Amino acid sequence: MKISYEWLKEYVDLKISPRELADCLNRIGLMVESMEELAGDTVYEIETYANRPDTLGHLGVAREIATLLDLPLKQKSWTYPELEQKTADLVDIQVLDPQLCPRYCGLVVKGVKVGPSPEWLKKRIEAVGLRPINNIVDVSNYVCFALGQPIHTFDLHKLAGQRIIVRRARKGETITTLDGQKVELAPQMLVIADELKPVAIAGVIGGEGSGINESTVDVFIESANFDPVSVRLTAKQLGLSTDASYRFERGVDINAAPEAARMAAALLAKFGGRVSREMLDVYSIPKKNRTITLRLKRITELLGVKIPTELVIKTLSGLGLKLKEERKEVWSVEIPTFRLDLEREADLVEEIARFFGYDRIPSEVTPVNTFELPPADRKRDKIWKVKEILFHHGFDEVINFSFADPEKEKLWQTGYQPIALKNPISARFSILRTSLLPGLMETAAWNFNREATGVHIFEAGNIYFWEEEGEKHREELRLGILTSGVREEQSWLSPRKETDFFVLKGAVEGLFHYLGFDQLSFEPVDNSFFEPGHSLKILLKNEPLGFLGLIRSDLARIYELEKNVFAAEINLQVVLQRPARTFTFKPVPRFPRVSRDLSFLVDETISYQNVYQKLQKINVPYLESFEIYDRFKGKSIPADKISFSVRFYFRHQSRTLQAEEIDRAMMQITSQLKTSLKIQLR
Repeated sequence: MKISYEWLKEYVDLKISPRELADCLNRIGLMVESMEELAGDTVYEIETYANRPDTLGHLGVAREIATLLDLPLKQKSWTYPELEQKTADLVDIQVLDPQLCPRYCGLVVKGVKVGPSPEWLKKRIEAVGLRPINNIVDVSNYVCFALGQPIHTFDLHKLAGQRIIVRRARKGETITTLDGQKVELAPQMLVIADELKPVAIAGVIGGEGSGINESTVDVFIESANFDPVSVRLTAKQLGLSTDASYRFERGVDINAAPEAARMAAALLAKFGGRVSREMLDVYSIPKKNRTITLRLKRITELLGVKIPTELVIKTLSGLGLKLKEERKEVWSVEIPTFRLDLEREADLVEEIARFFGYDRIPSEVTPVNTFELPPADRKRDKIWKVKEILFHHGFDEVINFSFADPEKEKLWQTGYQPIALKNPISARFSILRTSLLPGLMETAAWNFNREATGVHIFEAGNIYFWEEEGEKHREELRLGILTSGVREEQSWLSPRKETDFFVLKGAVEGLFHYLGFDQLSFEPVDNSFFEPGHSLKILLKNEPLGFLGLIRSDLARIYELEKNVFAAEINLQVVLQRPARTFTFKPVPRFPRVSRDLSFLVDETISYQNVYQKLQKINVPYLESFEIYDRFKGKSIPADKISFSVRFYFRHQSRTLQAEEIDRAMMQITSQLKTSLKIQLR
């Protein structure tokens, strides 16, 4: 940003040399990158910041210098001869998109004689690196670089119907800009139009058709405020960058628009023009100033030095902030609209530090303090443990959107009433998810479409739904697990292995075991997610926690998944609230354990879960553990029977067991199983 020393003197009575002024600018953070002597003036190139649009005009920089040097800031009042006609009698202004154009001000100046600018105006324009064109265009540039508020001037008689309509561009519309470039407009772009066509691209550049030339007599002055994001997207898409777009992209003071219009009108009146009465100011939703509480104690804490109260008040007041003392050494500070960067108390402290002087803040070695560690977050630690366990089982973590497609969500029939979003990013993501499994299916499909041979993933996240007939919303932490495709890559040592139901069930059992929950059980149940006869309810101490099974083939086809997909969903919130078994440690056994196998037949109506529960209740001496390692049904056994093979492990803690002791224990086990399960030995 180029700043003129002589121009600054229009706002501040500077009694210091240009070199001293450069030092002052550096001191308050407006770093001078270069200085140049130009026609008896000194021009500074200063570094500006994206969050300080107020320094993109001479008035903003002058305010900073006046505060530092404790000088008054000159306030100009702009007067001009007026027409009998009101602005509304000469031009009609309609703002159809107040979100992209929150304020639009306009004045008409009639009888302007277009010609070369006076010398003082030419010098100002040349000082900021521009080329003088004519008095009307030069006034527009002068106002922009004086106040930081871009304005635009139209030839009033080139506006069809003498109307200004601020709207979005229509499909297929084009405009030839002031630099002679014809551009095609997109529907999301904001334009200034008359009754027939666009005459300017809002916040970027004017159109050639309504521009000022030698025949111009009557001028319409536009001074408006445009949405920064809209201006940036438009300028970027069109490949245009102007002094106006540079400022609007960073956020122009919404209250500068009327002042800039009056300033431009007063300057144009010096060229023979007369100004319409009663400025048109379309400002549907006035912006309120923010208020921040500032404490002197907090200033001392952050800066490490006590700042005099008088300096705090003088500095902030000089910068245009209004202070109201709420109680001793505590102020309510009203932030003007031109300071977009001041949002919290620390920002105000930084302003005080700039003007107090960073070099005056002593540098001291901070003493080493001992800090108490925050209390452990048990919920977070358990979630990390869940993730680590599933990592070891070969599953990878994914994080999906919490948004869901309402059409696909209906297919899952979760039984929950979904929560609709008021402002969704698209129709496909217009509700919050009621299950993690649809998102895992999308992720699996995405990976298979990119030549993955197997997908084994999990997600820990919230689901959302209405309860009490839509009066209260609820969210629950769930764990979703999915496995499909090849479990292990093919190698010369082993063939490829497809995942199956038992891989998923084993992962769930291992998870609960290592979390410290041993009373886990499964119960066959029909579920809308899974194929009939291929789903289980997960229970912990007979309390339902979730379900697992083989995803229905018709659901899998919707996601274009041809392979079998096994999935589980667990209410992790309930699991984390339950007290887990305390882990204990034992010495490494000194004596060997002995194993014995037992194969027997049971009725086919008896499930694995029943067999496992009965085996857990066996009470015989020296029995350390057991495992079911085979389940078989085939032609070699009766049609109504199933064969189970179990391996029992025995150990004595102080000596080696003898064969006779193990034989007696096996006889007791067999007897108990015959009573409880009516087994037949094979």
